[in-house]
Amino acid sequence: MSRKPVPAVAGQRARAEISFDKPQLLSRLFGEFDANLLALEERLGVYITARGDRVGIEGSAEAVAHAREVLNELHRRILRGEEVDPGLIDAVIAMSSQPALDGIFRAESGQGAPSIMIRTRKKTIVPRTVAQASYMHQLLGNDIIFALGPAGTGKTYIAVAQAVAQLITGSVQRLILSRPAVEAGEKLGFLPGDMKEKVDPYLRPLYDALNDCLPAEQVERRILSGEIEIAPIAFMRGRTLADAFVILDEAQNTTPAQMKMFLTRFGQNSRMVVCGDPNQTDLPGGVQASGLADATRRLEGIEGIAFARFGAGDVVRHPIVGRIVEAYEGKDA
Repeated sequence: MSRKPVPAVAGQRARAEISFDKPQLLSRLFGEFDANLLALEERLGVYITARGDRVGIEGSAEAVAHAREVLNELHRRILRGEEVDPGLIDAVIAMSSQPALDGIFRAESGQGAPSIMIRTRKKTIVPRTVAQASYMHQLLGNDIIFALGPAGTGKTYIAVAQAVAQLITGSVQRLILSRPAVEAGEKLGFLPGDMKEKVDPYLRPLYDALNDCLPAEQVERRILSGEIEIAPIAFMRGRTLADAFVILDEAQNTTPAQMKMFLTRFGQNSRMVVCGDPNQTDLPGGVQASGLADATRRLEGIEGIAFARFGAGDVVRHPIVGRIVEAYEGKDA
């Protein structure tokens, strides 16, 4: 690497050097043509040099300390088998800069496996933000969890991964995924095809999350056997969902009556996750007509029910998505 050092305020410049074990893995840490180091320089305002198994960092004392922590954490994740990509770099930078994560971050960064993760047949999911870490903890200890926040924060994805993990281990016998189809009124009659063909396009995000956690042939086999059921919320009426992990997605598009119906399906040895963005709804009456907003007002503080809240800073898609969410939330406010 032969770039010019970034400027720093006189008298505040600092330097640190890190040496890494297993130099054969450093190409994954640095990225092709040092792309990962270049990204860290741009994001953290430091100058990084790499020689053999040693990395030098220059910049302000605070930025150098931050960059050192991020590099060490990325290296630890490589040792655990994770791939470094722009999303992971952004996530580790965000997590390391938030004091609220202090205990969880250090626990994850120790030797061996992280203290909190979800293992499925195809991948291991670890939290990428403070809110995701808290959410994973809540999924372990509460009967009903409301996951509230904008798209791209991992609400449904993490819930599906936890549900798949519990299905694999036998903790639950069924996985039930539901969401309102089309509009809250679920007026599907004008669409072509049979009922499955009508609703499948609106349930596609749930299929995508499943296929990320299980081999495709297992997803198909378990759907055919009834172990996995994907259906619009209207199909939940009149049932008691026992020994099941039940997920309701896009819950902001339910009416209060639909939400009450869904929540009262809860049965023995079950877990229920309700995911939605309280600020977005397709209901004619707007947010005030949403069953998600109504349930939040009524149920917060009840024992056994937890609320996980995500913001624009928790978006784990492309960074521009977080900026878009912030822009819209600011205008709404």
